[in-house]
Amino acid sequence: LPKRGETELSSEAEAASRAQILDKATEYIQYMRRKNHTHQQDIDDLKRQNALLEQQVRALEKARSSAQLQATYPSPDNSLYTNPKGSSISAFDGGSDSSSDSEPEEPQSRKKLRMEAS
Repeated sequence: LPKRGETELSSEAEAASRAQILDKATEYIQYMRRKNHTHQQDIDDLKRQNALLEQQVRALEKARSSAQLQATYPSPDNSLYTNPKGSSISAFDGGSDSSSDSEPEEPQSRKKLRMEAS
């Protein structure tokens, strides 16, 4: 049988050992928290960088499509424009087959409005 003094020493040593284990576990938890925080900062930085890169890609794609549109429909003077469908239309195209008259004709939509009002 262990003597009374030996038992007290062994329980003190056991308590000290438990305290050391708890200290080491606490240190490790703090270390892992710092490491996780650093990793989260890295993730946030990468997300910001990705957002900037995606914005740059969209700007480049827009510029490329604009350049392709200009190459497809060159317009050295400002008399040609493109409609939303991409067809070229002349700025001077009034849609009329008549030659230049001295008296301009009223647009058809205005005539209809006047007829409905009377």
